[in-house]
Amino acid sequence: MDILEKKHAILVTEFDRYVIEHPDFAVSIPINAQVILQVEGDEDYNKWSRELAEKQREAEQKVVYVKVKGLKPAKSRLIKPEVAVA
Repeated sequence: MDILEKKHAILVTEFDRYVIEHPDFAVSIPINAQVILQVEGDEDYNKWSRELAEKQREAEQKVVYVKVKGLKPAKSRLIKPEVAVA
């Protein structure tokens, strides 16, 4: 998996989380639409994402561009980890 594929996997996961946490956001996205993620200032990724989406797009499928400014730094989601020394 190359860097653009990894970035895409992360963005798709975060987009899914955002939609679950903000269901009103998804109301404006037509059912069965091809969602194309675009990141502000990242033309390499944006071009790659558009090309991938075009290859996967079904005939007559609507297209929706979702533009994001970027990602917040990753944080651990562990809850109260404990260390046990053996």
